[in-house]
Amino acid sequence: MPCLGSGAVTGLWGVRPRWRTDVLGEFFCPGCGGDRNYRRQHGRRWLRLFGTPILPLGGVVRSVQCTSCRGRHSTESLEQLTSGRLGAMLRDAQYTIALAALAAGGTGSRSGREVACAVIKEAGFDDCGEAQVLASLAALSGHSGGDPLDVDVEGGGLAVELHAALEPLAPHLLLQGRERLLTLGALVALADGRYLPQERAALAVVGRCLDLGTAQVDRLLEAATRAPR
Repeated sequence: MPCLGSGAVTGLWGVRPRWRTDVLGEFFCPGCGGDRNYRRQHGRRWLRLFGTPILPLGGVVRSVQCTSCRGRHSTESLEQLTSGRLGAMLRDAQYTIALAALAAGGTGSRSGREVACAVIKEAGFDDCGEAQVLASLAALSGHSGGDPLDVDVEGGGLAVELHAALEPLAPHLLLQGRERLLTLGALVALADGRYLPQERAALAVVGRCLDLGTAQVDRLLEAATRAPR
């Protein structure tokens, strides 16, 4: 995104904005290429004599200034996720997909629990073991047994969690990233054998939340059956 110039005073007379800060925060600076603090500002152009404002002119477009590089950018730059926020959303997405796949297939399978825990730990939850996973499932679904759960796209704690965790993330991921998340869920589902109908239904929900078409989902689920485990 191009940097917005702040104007300059040349010679005796010149025109330059005078800025006032509305909001302070953190954003991904297009100029620095990393997470930085910002000032969101509004301003007005002033006619200046020897740099001193003497006559107010028209207003200027609101902008965001990086406090590190001092670059000025459009407020649209605030729509870009910070690296920290994106990382946290990815962790939550991977965690929720693993829970949903395990729940749909039933928690009685030791291999299923082990793969789900491995996927969750890979996401960054190093201290999350089987006991914590089962407790999370029970809290979300009100279910404490080992039978498969019904993960309905329109209802249920896990379905709600999938929509909340995946839909805001999907626009910020390339296709390969969205496909990888679905594949991780497929590996959890396949840990104890072939897909059950409810596992396919749960993974279809994951695919829709990640903006993957039905044909893409089917292709990825089939490819996962051939992947070494």
